[in-house]
Amino acid sequence: MQINIEFERPDEGPASGPVTVGWFLTKDKGSILFDPPERLTVRQTNKTHAKSASRCPAVIQMESRYFVVKCPFDMHIGFGRDEKGKPHLINRAGNASPIRASKLSEALVLVNEAEWRFPDRPTVQLILPYCFIADETVYLTQLGTFAHYRPDPLPGTIFGGRFPVNLWPRGLMWAFEWHDTSKDLILRRGEPLFYCQFEANSPDRPVQLVEAERTPALEEYMEKIAGAVNYVNQTFSLFKAAESVRPAKLLTPKKRE
Repeated sequence: MQINIEFERPDEGPASGPVTVGWFLTKDKGSILFDPPERLTVRQTNKTHAKSASRCPAVIQMESRYFVVKCPFDMHIGFGRDEKGKPHLINRAGNASPIRASKLSEALVLVNEAEWRFPDRPTVQLILPYCFIADETVYLTQLGTFAHYRPDPLPGTIFGGRFPVNLWPRGLMWAFEWHDTSKDLILRRGEPLFYCQFEANSPDRPVQLVEAERTPALEEYMEKIAGAVNYVNQTFSLFKAAESVRPAKLLTPKKRE
């Protein structure tokens, strides 16, 4: 039995055409370290054969819907405990580290042990300034780099999340659950750090990613929702309240001279 699935896409109006998602950095300091997100593409693949996977429409569709955020730093980190059993991070690179020790602690944070999901799996967070915004309902899913081969696999897993960027624009972080603490965590600048997938009201609409202006309206709205996670256990319960104070337009594409 053949099943035909059709998606409704209006020819005109806000639900037609590509889904426009804006990205921006929440701060200017050190902004040259952070590369723009890129669409996932596997370069230098074999396209000579008609049946090559690189020419498969399903593969092309899938890859076109993921965007890559690259790692901005080189890090070589170990895990340890002091004489009192308190967990801490160890900068294995020492004096050869490209990041000063004082700055490393600002970028990479060991989550309080009481907040780990499993008692034997430390959680670390890499604080990043990447933020996404949309003027229609768009959910962002942050996930691991499944299409990137690492000769030295990470000693744990990445866990991301899913939330509506049209209501909750916030700086992302890279969260890592350290399964094997006998092995070091090695991150390299320029390597894929995580992927972003965007979902709107129709699954067949392509996504257009543009750099966005940090307008006064956007800054003011973000200030209203900032820090809510520190005071409320379930921030999703605040979406309706956020929507009630949200301006109609927050996404303004950045003009390039």
